[in-house]
Amino acid sequence: MSEIFLQKFRDLLPNYLSEPWQEEDGLSEAELNAELATDVPQALREFYLALGNSELMEAYHFFWDPDELEVEDGFLLFLEDEEELYTWGIKADQIDVPDPLIWRRSNAKGSWVCEEGTFSEFVLDYFDWVLSDDDEDE
Repeated sequence: MSEIFLQKFRDLLPNYLSEPWQEEDGLSEAELNAELATDVPQALREFYLALGNSELMEAYHFFWDPDELEVEDGFLLFLEDEEELYTWGIKADQIDVPDPLIWRRSNAKGSWVCEEGTFSEFVLDYFDWVLSDDDEDE
């Protein structure tokens, strides 16, 4: 399968941290395959290949390591905020979709809401929100 998202995810490091992407920032195919206990969408797979060992994994919210991924409530969970109020996931029946829609669960209510964006859109928007300098707008 050809890489669709890998370079966009690699570009996050120089774009936001002014550091060039290096091979050790991501997981190798062998490392990722050894850690994954379930199939994942292509976009999530390429995210780990690009950034699985980088500091971006814990920038504001916490992206789960591949060996921590789990399916719960019919969703593959991959991200949680630091207060554990919300968890983000992908519908388990959409794992074969290369870039599926993202859903957010209120952990207190147990209710899921669609984020109206795909995994790659969500990740790129998320890091823009977390790492952009707000002073540039003023």
